[in-house]
Amino acid sequence: MSYSHSQHGAYALILGEENGTRRLPIIIGGFEAQAIALELEHMKPQRPLTHDLFRNFAAAFAIRIDEVIIDKFVEGVFHAKLYCHDTHGNHHVIDSRTSDAIAIALRLDCPFYTHEAILDAAGIEMDAEFDVDSEDFIDQEPEKRDSLNDKSLHELRDMLKAAIENENYELASRIRDEINKQK
Repeated sequence: MSYSHSQHGAYALILGEENGTRRLPIIIGGFEAQAIALELEHMKPQRPLTHDLFRNFAAAFAIRIDEVIIDKFVEGVFHAKLYCHDTHGNHHVIDSRTSDAIAIALRLDCPFYTHEAILDAAGIEMDAEFDVDSEDFIDQEPEKRDSLNDKSLHELRDMLKAAIENENYELASRIRDEINKQK
């Protein structure tokens, strides 16, 4: 997770593919970033945060969250669902913002997944050979950056990697949209 220098108050949560090289960058708000960071760092606030309250509520009523699935990517926004069951064997699916679902999953030691189609649409392939050089697209004049439709898919993917490396998430989202348009 890192702070977005181009979007005030926003953070990028970069999820990695297990046993793979693809990454899924998700822009989240400051509150959600704090909730996720606190859990990742094993820090306990003096009073429970909303996600801690949800964990405590689930425990009090014996609700088990089995998994979280990032199941949609619509107009640049990720959607997630919590799959859970209760002590009576009833299964439930709860719609959630992706950042909240991940914050809850971390607290409940619950796995989170996505579909191949979402990784194809919004994921980024990170390979060991990728390097950002001084003549990179990110450093070009703004009018050159705006001509994304002139770039090949390969060039766009490289530019997307560079934008994320440089924490330019606004540009990254424009490049991602152009990649989706060209597909």
